[in-house]
Amino acid sequence: MSTQTPPTETVAIGTFEDAKPNFFRGLLKAQAFQILIILVVIVLIFSALAPESFAQWSNFRLIIQNASILAVLGVGMTYIIITSGIDLSIGSVLVFSGVVSALVMRALGGEGWGVATIGILVSILSGVCWGLFNGFLIAKAKIPPLIVTLGSLGMALGLAQILTGGVDIRDVPTVLTVSIGYGNVFGSLPIISVIALVVVVIGAIVLHFTKFGLYTYAVGSSELAARRVGVKVDRHLISVYTLSGALAGLAGILALSQFSTTAIAGQSQTNLNVIAAVVIGGTSLFGGVGTIFGTVVGLFIPAVLQNGFVITGVQPFWQQVAVGAVLITAVYVDQVRRTAATRGTTQSLWRKFVSGGRRG
Repeated sequence: MSTQTPPTETVAIGTFEDAKPNFFRGLLKAQAFQILIILVVIVLIFSALAPESFAQWSNFRLIIQNASILAVLGVGMTYIIITSGIDLSIGSVLVFSGVVSALVMRALGGEGWGVATIGILVSILSGVCWGLFNGFLIAKAKIPPLIVTLGSLGMALGLAQILTGGVDIRDVPTVLTVSIGYGNVFGSLPIISVIALVVVVIGAIVLHFTKFGLYTYAVGSSELAARRVGVKVDRHLISVYTLSGALAGLAGILALSQFSTTAIAGQSQTNLNVIAAVVIGGTSLFGGVGTIFGTVVGLFIPAVLQNGFVITGVQPFWQQVAVGAVLITAVYVDQVRRTAATRGTTQSLWRKFVSGGRRG
């Protein structure tokens, strides 16, 4: 009587062997991972070109600090774009929140944490109000997010200029500047970067491990399907835009602390920079796909490029060219993947490009 290998053992071994290449293949195909590789390559190139100035902790610390405020905004923008929305108003909401906070703190007077705490709460509350305004019009009035937030962009910035007469407010409590703006922990780690890291970690946990995050992906994948399974889509959209507004308010007080002024004219490109970073990091403009990790990686590409160009003597304007090229490439990659997934194919990007999208 011949012995045979139990079927269960064969299946188990086959499954175990097949799991490894699938995991690594999926990792290599992830856009966030590909962007991370590009970021590492950029860092290595600048480190080789300027090892004594670029490849130093003090310089990396400056890059991290400069990207911190954008990282806070990027968390909220990631949620919004995953729902297939957009928010063009975050830069103006940041300015408005900082202006209102600065006015309140100046009216209260004093330099202590009591006044500073009120200023922080006022800034975040101002952002929440704008987020509620955007979310309500988008979810209830059914006005496209592009139009609503484009209107909010002008309204928030205009109101900030009306409140200040177009003149920046420089009466910022010293405690904010000394502690949050330029304070350090663990020796040389900026407090503002630690705050941004906390926001990023919490944002990632909520997005990937909670029902709120699951609903965010569901709404972006198919709003109709989400409604059919019981998701309160309107309420969720309002919550997502309110979250983005609150983070813009937080970014407003962080910017006020870092620059010691409202810097009304200094945030004109903030919304576009954040959107570009989120999309470069792999979040799909079509909704339903995205990660906080990818957004953070996407944020550091323009930050590293700008810093590296300055150090190596290249005109920093080339940063805009490079970021624009990467952004267009990222959207193209996303579009090709969505088309391939819809057709049930695995056509390579190069083959897709040279063949004009023909199958076969």
